[in-house]
Amino acid sequence: MLMWGAIVALTGCASPVSSNAAPGVTRVAFYGDSYTLGTGASSESKRWSTIVSTQRGWSEYNPSVNGLGFVNNRQHYGDGDKPSQVIADRPDILFITMGLNDNFSFGVAADKIKGQITADFDRLKKALPHTRIVVVEPFWYTDVRPASLGVISGWVKDSAAVIGADYIPGASRWIQGHPQWMAADGLHPNDAGYAEMARRMNAELITLGL
Repeated sequence: MLMWGAIVALTGCASPVSSNAAPGVTRVAFYGDSYTLGTGASSESKRWSTIVSTQRGWSEYNPSVNGLGFVNNRQHYGDGDKPSQVIADRPDILFITMGLNDNFSFGVAADKIKGQITADFDRLKKALPHTRIVVVEPFWYTDVRPASLGVISGWVKDSAAVIGADYIPGASRWIQGHPQWMAADGLHPNDAGYAEMARRMNAELITLGL
């Protein structure tokens, strides 16, 4: 099966930078990992972020990266990192869909992960005071759930509350128990999986009044 994007979780592929939206069009940025980049989909148009943006008439900016975490696969912090890119885009709405990959570093970097979640959220809120921030519970890819997933999800939820962001719970279970929704690599959703994620995301956004 042909798949758009890289298969290996820790490669550094990202979507190209987009221009800002036209006047009157809602600009939406996504700060995420491979599950938001759309790795495993047959085309960029099949990833959940693009499906949701297209359905809602939003202009999408998605610089998400395979393997990215708040700490995991983070090459540097500050100017030029992913938060700085979404800040520079000045979106009307910002989705934060991070945390999955930090489970792979939890054993050696738990304190750093917790601190960086707080730092990223605080930085984004201060730099984008008029942007509506939507934080999503970290996605997950297997039915086996490590204890670290609950811990990191709790830190993400708590930090979202501190900055007054919207929070979408339950996303780690959206494709659980459905192997038919996984791509051939066994790590990422396929087109059907991303379609289900888009459906669930849209339902949550309606609840939030978006």
